[in-house]
Amino acid sequence: MKLLGLFRHAKSDWHDAKARDFDRGLNARGRKGAALMGKHIVEHGMKWEQIIASPAVRVAETIELAAKAAGREVPVIWDRRIYLASSVILTEVLHDLPDSVNKAMMVGHNPGLEDLIFDLVPDDGTCPLRAKVEDKFPTAAYAVLECDIDSWTDLHDGCAKLVYLMRPRDLDPELGPEPADW
Repeated sequence: MKLLGLFRHAKSDWHDAKARDFDRGLNARGRKGAALMGKHIVEHGMKWEQIIASPAVRVAETIELAAKAAGREVPVIWDRRIYLASSVILTEVLHDLPDSVNKAMMVGHNPGLEDLIFDLVPDDGTCPLRAKVEDKFPTAAYAVLECDIDSWTDLHDGCAKLVYLMRPRDLDPELGPEPADW
């Protein structure tokens, strides 16, 4: 069994129309959401052995603010392949993880992270949290998947169960349009 955490970057700033997408940072709501989710992730109790992330500025800022709020130093492996990657590429990145790592978190972007959940978690009605992701996997959302594998190279479609999902607005209604009903 391997555990996979997925953490989407927080809300990015779109005020500079000339900025490259890769260089966009977080807006005020994003900074607040990143800090809130960082604290929550630590309180959730999962101790991630490996964090791999897109090197995009908004991802780096999300991790920095989340770690600061959580009071943790977070060693990160930056992997450019994660930047705006499809679920297929994200799976390939995960295949490269050493088998000594049992709990890995990936920090990146949509639609790739959302699609990765759709690929790994069967759409068979047994996972009510999957339906919540179908509504939206918003910025700064955090998910945990239990993957029924012994090796990361065995990660494949349908091998996981989504066991945890939290969005910033579930912790602070000011960070989204409505609180969750679950």
